[in-house]
Amino acid sequence: MNAPRHLQFFATPPHPCPYLPEQEAISLFAEPSLMDNRLYSRLALLGFRRSGSHVYRPACAKCQACVPVRIPVADFLPQRRDRRCLSRNADLTSDWVLARFSPEHFQLYSDYLSARHPAGGMDKPTPEHYRQFLMGNWSDTWFLELRLDGHLIAVAVADLLADGLSAVYSFYTPDLDQRGLGNYCILRLIEHTQARGLPYLYLGYWIQDCTKMAYKGRFRPLETLINDSWIALP
Repeated sequence: MNAPRHLQFFATPPHPCPYLPEQEAISLFAEPSLMDNRLYSRLALLGFRRSGSHVYRPACAKCQACVPVRIPVADFLPQRRDRRCLSRNADLTSDWVLARFSPEHFQLYSDYLSARHPAGGMDKPTPEHYRQFLMGNWSDTWFLELRLDGHLIAVAVADLLADGLSAVYSFYTPDLDQRGLGNYCILRLIEHTQARGLPYLYLGYWIQDCTKMAYKGRFRPLETLINDSWIALP
């Protein structure tokens, strides 16, 4: 697989890695002016991700810890922990809506960041930051809303690609940890990918030695991108 020849890429200067301490990170960005959802679908096959309207992938010279992963959903079978998670959240209702800004979504997003990243620079987001991070001006982005007794408690953000869904981000009520809402969002995205008849759910980057990323490695089967080929993990 090769990137489109007419597309230019730009590398960022080295900056502190947000996942591995004492590591420097470099990101490779695709030229934004030519981006559309069809082109992004092609780049996702090469391990690229979306943040706002920008499409990127890690390009660190001394580290290859970030590995793209995806779930071939036709072969996915819920494990015992998955069945327990689904059972715990059987009382939730869901709705799949086109990405949009709403005060209800933004308040939940703000509460989530305040609880998960206190005093870290991310705990006081603005509506503009919210839009720039989650929504692109060209992407086909959707929100999976999860409600308990009518109250919004979780949102899973996903892009619709040519061959699947790409999980962008999830945020949820921070005081309901016992429900495992992060894992539940992935399980529901798997179901939605299956229902659409699409083969893959892209989970972004998995870093084996990063606690925040560990949950991605628990889903099986799981494929990772190695030398531009998707290979099943053992």
